[in-house]
Amino acid sequence: MANKMTKKEWFAEIKAIVEKAELDEEKKAGMTEFINHEVELLEKKHSKSGQTKTQKENLEIMEKIMTALAEVGKPVTITELQSASTEMAEYSNQKLSALLKKLVDGGRVVKTQEKKKSYFSIA
Repeated sequence: MANKMTKKEWFAEIKAIVEKAELDEEKKAGMTEFINHEVELLEKKHSKSGQTKTQKENLEIMEKIMTALAEVGKPVTITELQSASTEMAEYSNQKLSALLKKLVDGGRVVKTQEKKKSYFSIA
């Protein structure tokens, strides 16, 4: 199967069938109204899906990481970053590792490895 159809696409197909069908106008109008309402609900649901609370918090933490890396001024491990900054010490090693990976993928931080140790610095 190539591409799955979305609900919105299914509703468009059903609407086309209903409009071609030989039904009385009142029934056809009711069905079309129902389909349009369902599509509106799907669009409303889609527009609400923004960033979650955790994602917003993570963005703030990533900015703090950038600030802390700028203050240190040299490539550091996560543990060294935690000891150099009291603010970074509040977060777990795993949390900082995940957020640093996002920053590396985004091109804002450079990751270098020496003897199986990862060092991070501002790009």
